[in-house]
Amino acid sequence: MVKKTIKRGLRVSRYVIYKETLVDYKEHFWSFIGAFIGIGLIAFFQHHILTKEENIFLIGSFGASSVLIYGAIQSPLAQPRNLIGGHLISAFIGVTIYKLLPDIIWLTAPLAVALSIVAMQITKTLHPPGGATALIAVIGSEKIKTLGYFYLLSPVFTGTMILFIIALIFNNITPHRKYPTDKRFTNSIRRIFIKKKQFDSIT
Repeated sequence: MVKKTIKRGLRVSRYVIYKETLVDYKEHFWSFIGAFIGIGLIAFFQHHILTKEENIFLIGSFGASSVLIYGAIQSPLAQPRNLIGGHLISAFIGVTIYKLLPDIIWLTAPLAVALSIVAMQITKTLHPPGGATALIAVIGSEKIKTLGYFYLLSPVFTGTMILFIIALIFNNITPHRKYPTDKRFTNSIRRIFIKKKQFDSIT
């Protein structure tokens, strides 16, 4: 009985290792394209539309978000609620900490990250890059700090929405990639497009 259990465990382990080490070039290709275009669009807007004295679009936490929403699209942490809610909640907490507390880095930095984690847990919007978004609000450049709560709108919300829209396009471009995993969300999006097509056909 013990030998059978061990053999079965070895077979399962070999299968898991085999599956994990498979190289799916198509998946990697679409992950690359999605991340490249998502970050590329944000960088494009920053470079061509905004002057150096104006707001910035590109913050470091977007790179971490790209790993999740283009490379691990089935992860609960990569879903729209987590992506958008996690960044906005964390940005709000980071800005609030910076405004209310004295500029003591060893106090404000860990407090912003710790509070953002708890807030994301409570609201079920846990998104690891959100911790970086909160931290950037506290330790970022003077340009970031002078934005105040406008930081939530741009770069956080605008950049997050760009990443999200690109994820909707490229994560659903093949039958093997489905994003988001919440069927209710996907169905609601489809209903919107179906109604729009019906309306266009009538007019």
